[in-house]
Amino acid sequence: MNRSDLSFLTAIKDGLILNIYVQPRASKNQMCGIQGEELKIRLTSPPVDGAANKMCRKFIAELFDVSTSAVDIISGETSRHKRLRITSSHAGQFDTQITAMKESLSSGHTDTKGSNNGTGKNRR
Repeated sequence: MNRSDLSFLTAIKDGLILNIYVQPRASKNQMCGIQGEELKIRLTSPPVDGAANKMCRKFIAELFDVSTSAVDIISGETSRHKRLRITSSHAGQFDTQITAMKESLSSGHTDTKGSNNGTGKNRR
């Protein structure tokens, strides 16, 4: 799997654009594969009162090791299909995360954060 295989990801001057498909009310927060030209993620939050959008931003921020404020939903606030902008002031900041994402997607091991459900706390 090379970078061109990640059609859901676009590098921009100050970060990344990420196309995602969100499945709310899942049993755990996880990246679960590629669906069309989107990264499919499952989130435990229901799609009510912006809870899923908040969890989506938090999960992506943890995945790319940035603050939640660095993740913006640029389209799809009320849709399962979303476009996110992840900003960074450091060139190449996301190289490690992108490599780990490629390895996870190609191996089928998509639970990239262990079993912490996006809370930052392991529950093993």
